[in-house]
Amino acid sequence: MRIVVVSDTHMPRMAKALPPRLVEELAEADLILHAGDWTSPEVYDLLAVYAPVHGVAGNNDGPAIVERWGYRRIVEIGGWRIGLTHGHLGRGSTEANALAAFEDEEVDIVVFGHSHIPLSRTVPNPKREGSLTLFNPGSPTDKRRLKQYSYGLITLDGLMSVFEHRHYDSKI
Repeated sequence: MRIVVVSDTHMPRMAKALPPRLVEELAEADLILHAGDWTSPEVYDLLAVYAPVHGVAGNNDGPAIVERWGYRRIVEIGGWRIGLTHGHLGRGSTEANALAAFEDEEVDIVVFGHSHIPLSRTVPNPKREGSLTLFNPGSPTDKRRLKQYSYGLITLDGLMSVFEHRHYDSKI
């Protein structure tokens, strides 16, 4: 299963269209995860052309997006449990907030956004034997002080998982 992971698209303010580099990857996707800050419900329509989309709302999303997606969810795929949240709720760092959102749940992966900083980190799993992976794709349209834009790719194959970031210089 090939999962394209995005967050913090902030459209249409930060981009009028999905970046071409992202669109190339979306064409190969089996599933798309959006970790919040869509800022426009139309972003869903742009993504859904390529594959099924699961998402959550972020701190910059209006009532329509919050009502549709909520702030956290668990997506189950082929025996994997993926916690999806934006990471803005709580008093800790974005990473700590994302992890805390699923502290009472059994998840294998926690996908989040908010910081716009790509991250892939394996930590001890508090609810299951072994570890879990925290994964932030960064932003495909708002790199802030980073050198490049980014999105994520998760490949799930049986018991194997691969987490990658795709970086690029131009969103147009």
